[in-house]
Amino acid sequence: MPAIRSALARRGTAAAVVLPLLALAACSYGSESKDDSSKAKVAAGSKKIDGLDSVKIGYFGNLTHATALVANQKGYFQKELGATQPKYQIFNAGPSEIEALNSGSIDIGWIGPSPAINGYTKSAGKNLRIIGGSASGGVKLVVNPKKIKSLKDVKGKKIATPQLGNTQDVAFLNWAAEQGWKVDPQSGKGDVSVVRTDNKITPDAYKSGSIDGAWVPEPTASKLVAEGGKVLLDERDLWPDKKFVITNIIVSQKFLKEHPKAVEAVLKASVETNKWINANPDEAKASANKQLEADSGKALPADVLDPAWKSIQVTDDPLASTLNTEAEHAVKSGLLEKPVLTGIYDLTLLNKVLTAEGESTVDDAGLGVK
Repeated sequence: MPAIRSALARRGTAAAVVLPLLALAACSYGSESKDDSSKAKVAAGSKKIDGLDSVKIGYFGNLTHATALVANQKGYFQKELGATQPKYQIFNAGPSEIEALNSGSIDIGWIGPSPAINGYTKSAGKNLRIIGGSASGGVKLVVNPKKIKSLKDVKGKKIATPQLGNTQDVAFLNWAAEQGWKVDPQSGKGDVSVVRTDNKITPDAYKSGSIDGAWVPEPTASKLVAEGGKVLLDERDLWPDKKFVITNIIVSQKFLKEHPKAVEAVLKASVETNKWINANPDEAKASANKQLEADSGKALPADVLDPAWKSIQVTDDPLASTLNTEAEHAVKSGLLEKPVLTGIYDLTLLNKVLTAEGESTVDDAGLGVK
């Protein structure tokens, strides 16, 4: 398997996504969490942070957003926000979460790197900041073993990715280019056919035979394995130290400027949650699954949950140099232009929290606010 080129280690000015945001349903940007945070206990004598009645938090209903799932379910957000109530919206796609952030429907969100880059550059660097990391890993190429037995067999097959220009779509297009294959990035046609398919229906598409495999995040990857698929490639193996950003924490610049104490409280909850997850992996897995059930009405079965959980690493570090590289991959794939990403990060409050917790501070790879 060809190694990813030396661009993986390069830092500094990066390319960025310039894809159009998806159209949204008129009714709402995302669904509200069924497990409302009002059930979390507010400590006696607690006060509202920055005078806010609530802080609106967005995340996806999948395991790569484990920090937000567990922090919601275990009440870490409520604990740190005092008498200010966390309110949640659950999203299925990054563009809709970015639109919600832009409109003020949410204040802070957990999101993948490509939508964050896209949102930042589409607004000319004026709408959001990445303020922390959340997860690494959790992405796999799963294939039908009857049709694909080796990496070279992927050529000529139909491989699903979640969405045009999303993080996994960019990763697969870059990997295909590394094999020397030609693919039109917009249509997905070429030496391999890229079929953009919502993660919720990818397992059914696999069962029907309309796709031969998929480059997808967890738990979709493990759902495919449960249907007889085989993991042909774990994306971690393409990265130095087997680490790459899959989930960031973003905030609207307006909210960050006006309510830094509230942002700091959410970051403190995130750091505490990640520490608890790493110390209690089995209990944390059950907690995340419980919140998934509350949000979607359905928990993951053990044969999906267990392998999916093992492939994800929660982290406070945003792994900024890998976001920079992911943007470079998108440029090489033909999906992106080359705006500057300088200023996309503001890790000031996260590093303040980490220092207070006795933890090491994290780096913005030269892409921080100047």
